[in-house]
Amino acid sequence: MTIALDRRFAAPVRPDGFVARRPLRRLGLRRSVPFARLLGVVLLLGAWTAGVAGGVIDERKLAAPWTVLQTGRQLVADGILLSNIAASLERAAIGLGIGLVIGTGLALISGLSRLGESIVDGPVQLKRAIPTLGLIPLLILWLGIGETFKIVLITLGVVVHMYIQVHASLTTIDKRLVELAEVQGVSRATFIRQVVIPGSLPGFFLGLRLSVTGAWLILIVVESVNAIDGLGKMMTNAQNYGQADVILVGLVVYGAFGLLSDAAIRLLERKVLSWRRTIAS
Repeated sequence: MTIALDRRFAAPVRPDGFVARRPLRRLGLRRSVPFARLLGVVLLLGAWTAGVAGGVIDERKLAAPWTVLQTGRQLVADGILLSNIAASLERAAIGLGIGLVIGTGLALISGLSRLGESIVDGPVQLKRAIPTLGLIPLLILWLGIGETFKIVLITLGVVVHMYIQVHASLTTIDKRLVELAEVQGVSRATFIRQVVIPGSLPGFFLGLRLSVTGAWLILIVVESVNAIDGLGKMMTNAQNYGQADVILVGLVVYGAFGLLSDAAIRLLERKVLSWRRTIAS
């Protein structure tokens, strides 16, 4: 039987007799540019500045960038901003730390055991269906409006983010890896340590990123509920007095902490998961 080849798709032959290699068309993402994610922020600041300078934006509703910068310097000099930042960071760190431990622990129990999954997964999915901020009236009734209420609310939000991502990673390990470990006679402890845990790390870091963002979002709300300090309290007081520049200072601080924490987690993820090759690598 003779097979006819279309010459249009035949690879050219070099003078030395070897087939010339076709140039590869790269379909993945281009090489990353350092600090490229700041480009959008710079463009947003430029549009904000141009809008205020051109009179398109009313400074009474949205203060100019230079006004916000001046107000921030004054708040730092008075010690108001730094003290409120310290209070907010303490609440966020405690709630985030407790939530990470509980959420990851529940995911391990549920993801590594059928019995654990039947006990744990249902309540966590039920909590997932209930908005965390919707629990504020009930938690105030149970815990009052002190620090415990604020930390518990942040913890609940973090637990759900961590559980969902880590549990999904644990339960989607390639079945072929399980069969290979069984053929090799690997013990369950070794299988979990060398296959399951490394395979679930991408989900862990994704859950960590979502948890940090969620902690900041919940923190803004809980600090407006009868708090005596914190960025949320500072912004609430500024709202009562019509101080748009102070509110913007608080939002800028929240945004800066969010970007920095996300960048730090991304950097740690790249170092820990250096073995992984993805389209963005």
